[in-house]
Amino acid sequence: MKRRKFDAAALPAKSARAVDDRFQVATPLRKLLNKVFPDHWSFLLGEIALFSFIVLLLTGVFLTFFFEPAMTEVIYNGSYAPLRGTPMSAAYASSLDISFDVRGGLIMRQMHHWSALLFMAAIVVHMLRVFFTGAFRKPRETNWIIGSLLFWVGFLAGFTGYSLPDDGLSGTGLRIASAIILSIPVIGSWVSSSIFGGEFPGTIIISRFFIAHVLLIPGLLVALISVHLGLVFKQKHTQWPGPGRTNENVVGERMFPRYALKQGGFFMVVFGVVALMGGLFQINPIWLFGPYEAWVVSAASQPDWYVMFLDGSTRLMPGWEIHIPIGNGYVIPPLFWPTVVLPGILVGLSTMYPFLEARRLKDYKHHNLLQRPRDVPARTAVGAMALAFYVVLTLSGANDVIADKFHISLNAMTWGGRIGLLILPPIAYYITYRICLGLQQHDREVLAHGVETGIIKRLPDGRFVEVHQPLTSAEGHDGHPPALDYVGWVVPKKMNRLGALGPAIRGFFYPIEKPAEAPVSPGHPPVEARPEREEIGSGESRR
Repeated sequence: MKRRKFDAAALPAKSARAVDDRFQVATPLRKLLNKVFPDHWSFLLGEIALFSFIVLLLTGVFLTFFFEPAMTEVIYNGSYAPLRGTPMSAAYASSLDISFDVRGGLIMRQMHHWSALLFMAAIVVHMLRVFFTGAFRKPRETNWIIGSLLFWVGFLAGFTGYSLPDDGLSGTGLRIASAIILSIPVIGSWVSSSIFGGEFPGTIIISRFFIAHVLLIPGLLVALISVHLGLVFKQKHTQWPGPGRTNENVVGERMFPRYALKQGGFFMVVFGVVALMGGLFQINPIWLFGPYEAWVVSAASQPDWYVMFLDGSTRLMPGWEIHIPIGNGYVIPPLFWPTVVLPGILVGLSTMYPFLEARRLKDYKHHNLLQRPRDVPARTAVGAMALAFYVVLTLSGANDVIADKFHISLNAMTWGGRIGLLILPPIAYYITYRICLGLQQHDREVLAHGVETGIIKRLPDGRFVEVHQPLTSAEGHDGHPPALDYVGWVVPKKMNRLGALGPAIRGFFYPIEKPAEAPVSPGHPPVEARPEREEIGSGESRR
């Protein structure tokens, strides 16, 4: 009996055929791998958020193995000498053990914190890119809402994780959260006692936050991110206008292999940057804050940057109480307005903005091409106004530190923030609107007259004029080049964009020498060099 020869090279193909024969995955997988993605640096902002979230999950799993989510009082006898013999909660003691006794624990804890800050920053910048370029328009309103929810769910994830070590700084933030809950009319006291299990701080809040932080909120984040990515795959990816790009196609690279390999490399870059930050830059040194004590509040207590605007709104709010004559009287404290009402308004406006803009402009068409911010001055000005509002609140969240370092009256800082909150956003709106109109006018001038060459010409009558290079060689009925139409893309404004100057010398990653040309056989055409980048169209352009 002959033994069959084993062919290792044919094993992958044979296995793939066997899997497809049973599960019919080849067709949907081929469609997935052939998905075309446009290539532009601004699209990497969403990937940064995704990859930092993956780093968050990896480092969080490591920390979960060593953290003890309990408020049981213990006596610390670990490696950090200044706190030996100090009574503290088991949560704080285990956090110190992770930092000083667990091998690699400190860098993992700091990587976890840095990746959380990077995750929130990437979400904010990504949503700003989506807002200013109009990528939220129909049919992507749902993805915009999911992005807004991702920010606020990430906000909760950051707050619950920030509170777990039970150090002096996180305990102060938890006490502020308790006061915010108590300020809610009618149901505030009931909600507070339900969360804390009685009076603040109680004995169960750390274990409850632990369950929310490692199980409930990450699950919600994974679900939202999955739906977000699913909609990106289902719908056409937005792209910038340009040659060959229409509302019906996508020009770029297939997902596999080049795009997937590039994203894999980019993930390594994000992971490496977070690892460097965790190893080189100290963040949240909980051993310096000591264990939390309800009657102790340190000066210059500052939350993470994405919470700072709420801290600033609280500091700027005047101490106005509203008395409601119901029964024995009811008081709505001033804390309720900047910490409950303001976030509610922000959530409502941010989620409803796509529908409000579509209703105002009566625009209900599908849009797959992005817009330059200058082309929509009203929306760009609204975004600048919102950014000015946010910056004023964020700076006001650190007004005590600014007043101390620059020797300014804290009262003057508070009133400066209040006045700035009313004046600066309208000023930002007006300036941004005028800048957008000026940029539009400049584009029209270049399209009509050409690019400035820097060459000064003297006319026969003695006047001096600058020579302009037309963008087209065609001539109109008057003998001059006709004015070109604006197509929503970058208008060249320098001569080297028109080929007047050669490209920069290449010699760092690429050799300066050109490769030798292949010999030409008699009767055969010369072999053309392969282009550096291939453009792949999808939709109507590929039919």
